[in-house]
Amino acid sequence: MPLSPSSPYLTRHTRPEHPERRLVCFPHAGGAASFYRVWGQYVEPSVELLAVQYPGRENRFREPLVPAMEPLASAVAGELLALPALPTVFFGHSMGAAVAYETLLRLEQAGVGHVTRLCVSGRSPDGSGGPAVRTDDEVVAAVRSLGGTNADVFNDPDLRELLLPAISNDYHLIDDYRRRTDAPALRAAVHALTGDRDPQVTPDEAAGWRAVTSGSFSLTVLRGDHFYLVPAAEEVARIAMQPARSLPV
Repeated sequence: MPLSPSSPYLTRHTRPEHPERRLVCFPHAGGAASFYRVWGQYVEPSVELLAVQYPGRENRFREPLVPAMEPLASAVAGELLALPALPTVFFGHSMGAAVAYETLLRLEQAGVGHVTRLCVSGRSPDGSGGPAVRTDDEVVAAVRSLGGTNADVFNDPDLRELLLPAISNDYHLIDDYRRRTDAPALRAAVHALTGDRDPQVTPDEAAGWRAVTSGSFSLTVLRGDHFYLVPAAEEVARIAMQPARSLPV
């Protein structure tokens, strides 16, 4: 059972007695902190593994959903500011990549320098460019097409009613989100990851993250679809905690 820090936004999956580094993971649309629980098996014993818990799911099920990026990223940044400083890596998948980027942007603007690396997975810096999803049926179809949630849950009316509000909220949030092209460049290194058969982002599109940082950039393409990181969890966790370096893309 993960131990939770004081913030409801952060779920702690590992608790080293003397942590040396921190990995903060941001879930995809409709996802929750538990998605990253398995990563606790793959990080070094000295790594403190935290996962962001968005409102409206799991232990925050009864809390109001956050419908826009600005208040969500600002809330997460505020909670992370309260933690003791450690060399830190952010990892975000799909919608989580955008939330991680926006959170780091706020932290750097606040003078924080200990987040040294941003890993962005399954998303280009400006999104998929595909059509927005608005109706419940469109949201369900989008989730089915990506394979992120067991499609069988949507065949059960009660489960569908239970899960759809958070998933739909997140899809609307990320559809409405636009990255500021005039935002300052990050100082942290950026590492982009994607599956070679991801229908939402090509490797060339993922390489567009190079433009958001003045630091080093690298790219990893692994075999798989949008949720390539599920079967490759151990490898992805290892990549996330590697020292930053610049690779050809």
